Amino acid sequence: MTCPGTGEIRPERVPDPGPGDVVVRTLHSGVSRGTETLVFQGRVPESQWAAMRAPFQDGDFPAPVKYGYLNVGVVEAGVPELVGKTVFCLYPHQTRYKVPADAVTVIPDDVPAARAVLAGTVETAVNAVWDAAPQIGDRITVIGGGMVGASVAAVLSGLPATDVELIDIDPGRESLAESLNIRFAAPDAARDGRDLVIHASATEAGLEKGLELLRAEGTLVELSWFGDRRISVPLGENFHSRRLTIRSSQVGGITPGRNRGYAERFQVALELLKDPRFDALITGHSDFDDLPRVLPELADGTLKALCHVIDHPI
Repeated sequence: MTCPGTGEIRPERVPDPGPGDVVVRTLHSGVSRGTETLVFQGRVPESQWAAMRAPFQDGDFPAPVKYGYLNVGVVEAGVPELVGKTVFCLYPHQTRYKVPADAVTVIPDDVPAARAVLAGTVETAVNAVWDAAPQIGDRITVIGGGMVGASVAAVLSGLPATDVELIDIDPGRESLAESLNIRFAAPDAARDGRDLVIHASATEAGLEKGLELLRAEGTLVELSWFGDRRISVPLGENFHSRRLTIRSSQVGGITPGRNRGYAERFQVALELLKDPRFDALITGHSDFDDLPRVLPELADGTLKALCHVIDHPI
């Protein structure tokens, strides 16, 4: 991104790998429509510039900046035991790059490369479920059928005897829910008395609806990131008398009670991605050369997408 709302493709020199490095040729990269479009629009608050840096970001917010973190490729050189392996890396949209070998994770053979770009998002979903700590038989609503919300709903649907409902204002999300084997409802038809609500719509109305749907003593897990927007939280009326809880969830930290590290959490996400249901989250492909045109269209909503995959030249 050269300035907010404008991007271009620039040449990069990829140095030879040193001891402990790998050179990766990208197969696919994914556009994280929520966070990445906020970055593209220059809407990262200054207070979050350090926290929102991608691991291999070039430049500084607001711009110019090279950003992105959903990259799947093949190791072409470097550490011998990794050469020829398909790997995931938290790297921006770049056709080739050099990184330390410990920055890549080998993708299982039974996870297709294009589906593997979802690994970062499914990892976020795993973290949200760990934060929510659902119980068998819980009544759970996920509000927001975007890339993250749909991933959370898909993960939760594997919990035995659990009632999971996905809520979205877009009736087109119903077919997505069907593909994931999850019940769908519009906001005015949502079931109430819910034990847990995971809010991922990034809207004030969605947050209000989530609190409305909870049973007494219920918990809402806030997974949305609002960027530089201020929102109102409805803490009046019966919020206190019903003893509701709002807690945040963010992929940058793991709840201490899990006793798991980041690498272990990522392996859980890869294991989940063996399920072909997750292909429903990939809603489009574009060539790498089209990226400067595609990003503005994703940011302004002209191009409707959950996860949009960028296919890199062979």
